Amino acid sequence: MSQALAAFAFLCTALSVATAQKEGVPPAQAPLLSAPVAGYAFPQHQALTFTVDWRVFTAGRAVFQLDTQGNTLRVQASADTIGATNMIYQVIDRFQSSINTTTGCSGGFSKQTQEGRRKIQSDLTFTPGLAAPAPRPGTAPVLGNQSLTERNLLKNTSKKQDGQIPACAMDSLSGIFYIGSQSLQIGQDLHLPLADAMRTVAVTVKVEGREEIKTPAGTFQTVRVQPTADAGVVKNRGTITIWYTDDARHLPVQIRAKLFWGTLIFHLQSVETR
Repeated sequence: MSQALAAFAFLCTALSVATAQKEGVPPAQAPLLSAPVAGYAFPQHQALTFTVDWRVFTAGRAVFQLDTQGNTLRVQASADTIGATNMIYQVIDRFQSSINTTTGCSGGFSKQTQEGRRKIQSDLTFTPGLAAPAPRPGTAPVLGNQSLTERNLLKNTSKKQDGQIPACAMDSLSGIFYIGSQSLQIGQDLHLPLADAMRTVAVTVKVEGREEIKTPAGTFQTVRVQPTADAGVVKNRGTITIWYTDDARHLPVQIRAKLFWGTLIFHLQSVETR
């Protein structure tokens, strides 16, 4: 059970997609990130609250705070175990990221994880390439940079790493809302480079079909998508599925993580505009 609860915060932001490849791909060989669809309106001053079910009980709550200022969407997320779950294995996690609403490029990803006796602060900053993501024929791809600072708050230790990323890359938290900025046509495959923990992961998002979904926030007509990666610890051991409203908002209303040890389902509880 402790393994499932520790994975709760990890999965609430679909981070299992980000770690689906242990070694990743060379940044120069990663797929190009498409810009958001012209006219798409990212959420402004919105809070999405999800309950998280594991087996027969509600194990936790996840909240996404979304704020758009100028051409930047800022995403804050919290993941907490609730009720009796806290007596078994307590999770108090916080995440932050940002995305350029014009290009789709992420500005980075930070997380503060408190899971059991583990307390880690991690800050990953992206510097996109200066040129357009698509290079001219016969020229080398333009690359960006990433800088990771990680602190163990219990041991009072830290480390820093630097590396390359594609000129325009996505992070694992903003990626949920970046997908919503695409057209999501049934049968369409989206390809995106996802940067996380000093790796670049080539992710394919399959737009599978339409489905009616009932949640505590209401009943929604949705488009079902599934992010996948080519190799690594998740391949053949589980799937992530996200349901977006089948309208101009493409609001995520349900997330399901099916892994070898069990299934977590995130149901939209409420949508609040601040």
